[in-house]
Amino acid sequence: AQRTYFTVFAGVSNYQGDLQPKKFTFEQAHFAGGIGIAYEITDQLYATANIKIGKLSGDDKIASKNSLRNLKFSTPLTEFQLGLEYDLLNLNEQGVTPYLLGGIAVFHFNPSALDTLGNKVYLQPLGTEGQGFYKGRTKYNLTQFSIPFGGGIKLALNENLRISFEIGFRKTFTDYIDDVSTSYVDQGLLLANNGRRAVDFAFRGDELKPRLIYPADGTRRGNPSSKDWYYFSGLSVSFRLGGTQGGGNSGKSRTGCPVNVY
Repeated sequence: AQRTYFTVFAGVSNYQGDLQPKKFTFEQAHFAGGIGIAYEITDQLYATANIKIGKLSGDDKIASKNSLRNLKFSTPLTEFQLGLEYDLLNLNEQGVTPYLLGGIAVFHFNPSALDTLGNKVYLQPLGTEGQGFYKGRTKYNLTQFSIPFGGGIKLALNENLRISFEIGFRKTFTDYIDDVSTSYVDQGLLLANNGRRAVDFAFRGDELKPRLIYPADGTRRGNPSSKDWYYFSGLSVSFRLGGTQGGGNSGKSRTGCPVNVY
């Protein structure tokens, strides 16, 4: 039979980081979608290639752990992933199976926030933690690698159509998906080197009532010991390209050869 499947994904995307401390939650989640290809190497092992598009965001007012910091961000997310899926059971025989997934991915993000007038401002060029001049801090890259892993449940509706629900986590190697990682830089130094906008978006407690003052140099702004994560969860529908050659219902016979009965 034809071993290649076209996959459509629909679900949600979310992240864990300094503005969203929960490891997994649907709070502040956003719609995500994607398409992909899966090639059936064996009855239980598949090579996959997928593109997913989503959105990540975080707001101190919602997460509440650091509400006085008053930071917020939003970013589109585009991911290209190569990976493997392994069915724990033979789907052609059982009809339903749990499965595991893993691989490598490249993703692009670009965090932004709204100013007090509602204008969208991109955060990476500002260097809100002194990137570009302070203690060797350099501007973070907007395109990064991640390690996807996870699993789900897969159901064969017939030989050519499968549906699955999965949760896929992504371990990243950046702490700046939300533009927050380390400590505050002296307000005067940040103003002199990176400008007024950098100061305005480094600390937004001065927008609260009562108005808070900018923290001292070196005060903790984020947690540099923990990198950011993001994840997708949702449903995938897979269509076998070209259909099957066998024409049976169980999917056990892949060759379509007649069976001799003696």
